[in-house]
Amino acid sequence: MQEKLSYWFNPKTREVEVGPQSLAVDRFGPFATAEEAARAEQIISERARRIREEDELED
Repeated sequence: MQEKLSYWFNPKTREVEVGPQSLAVDRFGPFATAEEAARAEQIISERARRIREEDELED
C-alpha cells in the first residue's frame, strides 16, 4: 500500500516541505498538495476572515 504524502509550509524558510520536517511551531499544515501548501498563508487568512464574519453574524 502506498503512503499518502502530506505537504507543509514553513513560514521561516518560505518553502514547502514533504512530510513534517520542521518543528511544529515552524510549519503550517498538513495540506493535500504542494500547491495548497504554497498558498498556506492565503488559505489561513481566508479561513480566519470567514470565521470573523460568522462570529459577527452570531452577535
